[in-house]
Amino acid sequence: MIRHATAVWNGSGKEGNGHLTTQSTVLTDTQYSYLSRFESGVGTNPEELVAAAHAGCFSMKLSFVLGAAGFTPEKIDTKCEITFIDGTLSKSHLIVSASVPGIDDAKFQECVKDAEANCPISKLLGKGLEISSTATLVA
Repeated sequence: MIRHATAVWNGSGKEGNGHLTTQSTVLTDTQYSYLSRFESGVGTNPEELVAAAHAGCFSMKLSFVLGAAGFTPEKIDTKCEITFIDGTLSKSHLIVSASVPGIDDAKFQECVKDAEANCPISKLLGKGLEISSTATLVA
């Protein structure tokens, strides 16, 4: 399987702007710029997209890990915080809360660590970023 996205940039780094389009068309000519990346301008930015990819991949992997352990999650809610300092991505921190009937916290934490280490995006990011997680089991 090969997936793709396209980025088009016009102009200088600070004054220019660009658009992103994904194969699925979820993003179609979605704006990004210096302002949306480093300040609070309208549009997306690469770090936000990495965070979305990591949160989504981790959540799906956690569901598979829980299933293999004999548990079916009702809901997994994951927020990913990407740290971007001095032009370098340095950390991806996953904050997860999940409702998983019948599981105890120790088993849940074990499953979280498995998913954290083994989701494909964690494996990619782990080659240069610190990856961590905080997990809460909710009733």
